Amino acid sequence: MTDRDPLLDPVVDPAAMRKQYRADGLAEQDLAAHPMDQFARWFEDAARASLHGTIYEPNAMIVSTADAAGRPSSRTVLMKQFDTEGFVFYTNYDSRKARDLAANPYVSLLFPWHPLARQVIVTGTACRTGRDETAAYFRTRPHGSQLGAWASAQSSVIASRAELDAAYAELEARYPEDEQVPVPPHWGGFRVAPESIEFWQGRVNRLHDRLRYVSRPGGAWKVERLSP
Repeated sequence: MTDRDPLLDPVVDPAAMRKQYRADGLAEQDLAAHPMDQFARWFEDAARASLHGTIYEPNAMIVSTADAAGRPSSRTVLMKQFDTEGFVFYTNYDSRKARDLAANPYVSLLFPWHPLARQVIVTGTACRTGRDETAAYFRTRPHGSQLGAWASAQSSVIASRAELDAAYAELEARYPEDEQVPVPPHWGGFRVAPESIEFWQGRVNRLHDRLRYVSRPGGAWKVERLSP
């Protein structure tokens, strides 16, 4: 046996960590006809759980993109709208995710509602929202968040935290609380139009329920059951 660096030995062995999931599951006959209606049901459950402190930020989702060479990257982003057209989030258009989407519009979204033993996995394509839609949402953001959209050159290398704080302070002086902050031209939304939406329900003995809606021509959806 080779010697191991004690600093690399975990305090708790992750291989020994176990969580038994729920007995009740997800059946085909219980699904809504449209996947966005089914998402609305589950999102409401997650939102209610957040009121009791069970889930933190139920609209948080992991957005995974890949650049033109196929190199992937993931990050957590807040979903700000969903409807029959898809899921909307906002970001800096100069960020890594936005550059990836400009080169490769295919994207995956993951809503990790672990306390409910649920996940929703979306695959689809992303396109920019219109400027009017972006401006309408930007006006709903807190004043500080509006300034932050200007202060941060998202995903770029900066010398220090002090550089970021100085940029914010300059903007704060230029646009006090009672003055309207213009919408940054480099900032806006993406709408992800789903091609598939999988609803994952954790079950006992790792025999999870995985039901996936797949888009078909004419706006119809086919439901498939996946093996866990």
